[in-house]
Amino acid sequence: MQINITGQHLKITTSLKEYVEKKFEKLTRHFDHVINIHVILTVEKHDHHAEASLQVSRNNIFAEATSDGMYAAVDSLVDKLDRQIVKHKEKLKDHHQRDVEHHIIH
Repeated sequence: MQINITGQHLKITTSLKEYVEKKFEKLTRHFDHVINIHVILTVEKHDHHAEASLQVSRNNIFAEATSDGMYAAVDSLVDKLDRQIVKHKEKLKDHHQRDVEHHIIH
């Protein structure tokens, strides 16, 4: 898994980079088919904005979150992505079960 972190209007500190990487490792424990992650962290006035796009097997997942602190925005972002990954994983499982049932019937 490759993770790219980009900062707009803020400097990506070592601690922030490590925090983001640690949080995103949690996602890959649930779903190990994450190929690439691109995270964009932005500060505009008092808003801290985090967005990410994940390239997973046969799909792309995108989410964004805004908070008054960057760490809180990253936490919210990871929670949203986690829910989307679980849905994606269930869809893959459902399709696989249908394929198996289809082969049994025919």
